[in-house]
Amino acid sequence: MQENTPKTQPDLTGGREQFKSRLGFILACVGSTLGMGDIWLFPFRVGQFGGAAFLIPYFIFVAFIGYVGIVEETALGRGMRAGPLGAFSRAMAQAKKNPTVGRVLGWIPVIGSFGIAVGYAIVVGWILRYTVGSISGALMNNEVGPYFGQIVGPLGSLPWHVIAILVTIAILIAGVSKGIETVNKIMVPMIYILFIIFGIRIFTVPGSLDGLKFLFTPDFKMLARPNTWVFALGQAFFSLSLAGSGTVIYGSYLSDGVDVRKSSRQVAVMDTLASVMATLLIIPAAFAYGKDPAAGPPLLFLTMTDVLKSMPGGYFFSILFFVAVSFAGITSLINLFETPVDAVKEQFKLPRWLSVVLVCGVAFLIGLPFEDANNLGTLMDVISIYIVPAGALLAAFMFFWVCNKQWVLDEINKGVLEKKAGDGFYKYGKYVFVGVTALVFLINLYYVLVLRQGAIG
Repeated sequence: MQENTPKTQPDLTGGREQFKSRLGFILACVGSTLGMGDIWLFPFRVGQFGGAAFLIPYFIFVAFIGYVGIVEETALGRGMRAGPLGAFSRAMAQAKKNPTVGRVLGWIPVIGSFGIAVGYAIVVGWILRYTVGSISGALMNNEVGPYFGQIVGPLGSLPWHVIAILVTIAILIAGVSKGIETVNKIMVPMIYILFIIFGIRIFTVPGSLDGLKFLFTPDFKMLARPNTWVFALGQAFFSLSLAGSGTVIYGSYLSDGVDVRKSSRQVAVMDTLASVMATLLIIPAAFAYGKDPAAGPPLLFLTMTDVLKSMPGGYFFSILFFVAVSFAGITSLINLFETPVDAVKEQFKLPRWLSVVLVCGVAFLIGLPFEDANNLGTLMDVISIYIVPAGALLAAFMFFWVCNKQWVLDEINKGVLEKKAGDGFYKYGKYVFVGVTALVFLINLYYVLVLRQGAIG
């Protein structure tokens, strides 16, 4: 590998849409992470591993591992001006290797993103139904268990699944700046505002302070347990959407004048803030109303609905909560679909609108057999355990090991006005970040196949 050869990639920006502003890119990246990883899984992990005891390793991994991953995937997409297919292919060509191999490997993160999108569209349908149910009063007037059971049963939310797909199609057909950027500029700030309003109400409920004490009083015994660190590492990858797909594709729409490292820090901070805010809502609410803070996925659909029904003014606050969750679901879903849409558009030279309709239509048809919570869980497990971590590892390997060193540093340092990244950052990414990413992939398999404890992210 020739690390010191000059940059060889041509200017590939011609004809490709771009975000109009750095803020639009940051909010789109944050929106892509504000899904079930932050709102559903993160509070569960915090409750499961001793409150603040989990937050300590999580913050460490976001700062020293996750941040580098955002830089890597963004710079790879921007430098190659392509999603995983084109980026991996051009990386191989740059290293004077067979670009076809890169293109074939690029399908792995594309399939991972598409597979998660298939299942996630169903979950967003559930959320939309809960949102409308909160507005109509159906959520408050029905028993929690049977209401949820009807939704997640076979074809229980088919019309809402259709609506989730149609909303996604409308946004993606509008394009990068008019669709993705505009929607995220509206929805992402609204998520934070709605969370703040809901949080103010939660903190006035007697007993909620017990939840805050649980969150901010570390049980240091939990830090001695390897599982706390392992699941914090997995959560950092999952929450920040490091999969070699969504961040790569958004990076490909980013202007060369934007500082990738600065933007990546802001994305990591804002995503972590959202995770903590969701936890500050859900855990104190669970304590205030005697619910189990480690109840798992039911925290969102069952526990929180119980809490809202018991809360004075629950009708109003249920609307706020589920509108915020629906916004988070939509912003994540459009990111998941954008990667396969771009891949189909590039591979088959189709217009964007047709690529959007084809990808989303096929995803809907494939999703029909998974319109059942039991089947859906199997699909999401297979994709998130075997394919998504492989995509993250491949992207990291392509950037730090296949592309030449000078090109990597040039791409990281584009738009930098302050201190530029040098040899230290490059070596840290190449050996530490790629090594940890490989470790996450292997540990995930070990926990699933050997320990039978489930995925770590």
